[in-house]
Amino acid sequence: MKRRGRPGLAVAMGSAVAALLVFSCALSGSQVLRAIAFYSPWRIEQQLYKLDVGWPKRPEYFTGQTFCVAVDPLHDLVYVAQRGANVPKVLVFSDEGYFLHAWNSTLEMPHGIFAVSTPTDTSIWITDVGTGEYGHTVKQYSPSGKLIQVLGTQGKAGSGLNPLQFDQPAEIFVEQTGEIYIVDGDGGMNNRLFKLSTDFKEIWLRGENGTGVGQFKIPHSVTVDSVGRVWVADRGNKRIQVFDKVTGEWLGSWSSCFVEDGPSSVRLTTNEEYLIVAQLSINRVTVLAAPPIGSIGECHVVNTIQLADEVKPHLVDVNVKTGAIYVAEIGAQQVQKYVPLN
Repeated sequence: MKRRGRPGLAVAMGSAVAALLVFSCALSGSQVLRAIAFYSPWRIEQQLYKLDVGWPKRPEYFTGQTFCVAVDPLHDLVYVAQRGANVPKVLVFSDEGYFLHAWNSTLEMPHGIFAVSTPTDTSIWITDVGTGEYGHTVKQYSPSGKLIQVLGTQGKAGSGLNPLQFDQPAEIFVEQTGEIYIVDGDGGMNNRLFKLSTDFKEIWLRGENGTGVGQFKIPHSVTVDSVGRVWVADRGNKRIQVFDKVTGEWLGSWSSCFVEDGPSSVRLTTNEEYLIVAQLSINRVTVLAAPPIGSIGECHVVNTIQLADEVKPHLVDVNVKTGAIYVAEIGAQQVQKYVPLN
């Protein structure tokens, strides 16, 4: 992937680094990291996205805590999962923001949602972190809410592989091939990353509770790029870890961009130039430079979207056709849409 240079960048950065070396002597470690991010050659000062204030057309349909959002770009649909007593658990909107319908199936406490769509089939996958009879599971639904498949043992937390068990599974990512990646451990006994085959058999499993290489503390979100890398938001450890999708081999990690708050969500933009990361505790959506094939390298902040206090962006999704970002906000109890400015 080619990066466009900027005129005079080398001279400007040389002066900036020289100034930074003097300035950093008086700063703490975290302040130095933030200062370096400020002088990053990747940073773009102008905003890359703007809020679509007309989406959705009628926000009053959000009647619970909106935990997650998924886009079906093939059919121009947006699925929102919410929690609350006596509220529909899944709302379906058009990409333009019109409410279409809702369903309330065998869901207790939805946490993550993913839409996988082909010309012949569409499935909506939802992770359920409830502790009742439907919880600790990952469920596959039709677009109308018909239950197709349940992974895990309903109502029973565990770490078993045969039969497969989960404890508060956080999120799922499904490739067009049907292979599945699940991060299991939104505060439960498990802190692990699964890859499953199309018939739901374990291909590889990585992770345990800890701070070391390949260990997790609340693996909260997962996505896969086109060059075979699996990106995991290791929220409690304030880092993103990266793995090879074929072997599960650890490829690297980023932590310097997450001094203030760990990543709660990770998604790639349409052209995979950027990673979109939600940071719940500081109410921020951060745009990171995505490295091309090869070394993971260092983390570089390109741009940020600072949200209002207590909005609490939880999980995001990207429409790979239009480039729009959808942000599920559990504090504001809404989903907001941000559209690219170019």
